[in-house]
Amino acid sequence: MTSPLADRLRPTGIEDVVGQHHLLDEGKALRKLIDSGNIPNMIFYGPSGTGKTTVASIIAARTDRKLYKLNGTNMSVSDIRDIIDSLNGFDGQSGVLLYLDEIQYLNKKQQQSLLQYIENGDITLIASTTDNPYFYIYNAVLSRCTVFEFKPVLAEDIKSAVKRAFKKLSESENTDIECSDEVCGKISIASGNDVRRALNICEVAFLTAKNGEKAVITAEIVDELISSGLMRYDRADDEHYNILSAFQKSIRGSDENAALHYLARLLEAGDLISPIRRLLVIASEDIGLAYPMAAGIVKSLCDSAEKLGLPEARIPLAEAVILLCTSPKSNSAISAIDSAMEAIRAKGAGDIPDFLKDSHYSGATKLGHGEGYIYSHLCKNAYSGQKYLPEIHKGDVYYSFGDNKTEAAALAYRKMLEEEKE
Repeated sequence: MTSPLADRLRPTGIEDVVGQHHLLDEGKALRKLIDSGNIPNMIFYGPSGTGKTTVASIIAARTDRKLYKLNGTNMSVSDIRDIIDSLNGFDGQSGVLLYLDEIQYLNKKQQQSLLQYIENGDITLIASTTDNPYFYIYNAVLSRCTVFEFKPVLAEDIKSAVKRAFKKLSESENTDIECSDEVCGKISIASGNDVRRALNICEVAFLTAKNGEKAVITAEIVDELISSGLMRYDRADDEHYNILSAFQKSIRGSDENAALHYLARLLEAGDLISPIRRLLVIASEDIGLAYPMAAGIVKSLCDSAEKLGLPEARIPLAEAVILLCTSPKSNSAISAIDSAMEAIRAKGAGDIPDFLKDSHYSGATKLGHGEGYIYSHLCKNAYSGQKYLPEIHKGDVYYSFGDNKTEAAALAYRKMLEEEKE
């Protein structure tokens, strides 16, 4: 075996690419472009091992343009100049196709050096990135490219690649390989939606199991190889925020099973802090005044989780998740503060009314500070009815009582105060 199995098994036709049905099935946009031969500037965005490089290579093989490959981790502006210089030669008469891997590592100057040439068609750019291009690629480049998102490959699709890998190994190494359907499935799941990782597991499992002219791939061998973890996860990358987003939206939507699933993914990756921080936010943002005690209870459970550490921390965190999922929901608190902050941005802060200003110092009365203030506790129901907003915000309403039992009771109480004051 002179090259990695993933390279030897790299598909040469679109029909052989694993997954990405939303892009590559008959009638889908990217498939139509490839079949037409009219290739625009494109950015392939998605996790590792999902077929970005493979599809780019297939496109390159179908075009009569000269192919250049660069990687954003080590390329320089001079590399781009060399490509531009080739446009004047015989090979560049039809233009060139540049496959630029990891484009997110290029600085602004490097990215801008491409603009003129991808705009006039001298260079057709196919760039790939594992990071969200809308965060890491400059708008001038982004606006000239079509973004295609490559999604994690499902285990059922990877399973076919695993079986093909063992068939290829059996033929190339003249070795009889035994691997049950169950074990192939285990490898597929363990790959974390990464085809390349699945093929690497296949190759190492084969080398581990090979004994003469036979190799028996067992579940025990696979378990030993995948003991470092199953999931694709990066605490500073898109997948981290995607999981947290799904986690919060599942709790907001009162789906405790989905919320527990995403909590489990975070904990399996060894991330304890992120779910704790998100749970503390959710208690006030999504449950809020519908069940004010939730914030205190969740804080206590999260404190317990931090003191316990993993794996025991999973228990109080699961309790917090289930509590929040099954609690009534209200976003009135976050809506109220956001409305107040937006009003300040729009109108400015405004001067605090004199009667509210500090009057506990010598000379305050000369400034009129505190004059006219009514001490609420001297009034019936401790309610004076005074209005406290600055003049330019007079009449602003930021808080709307939520449609739940707790806030409905608070609204009824407020109405009673106002009616009795009249």
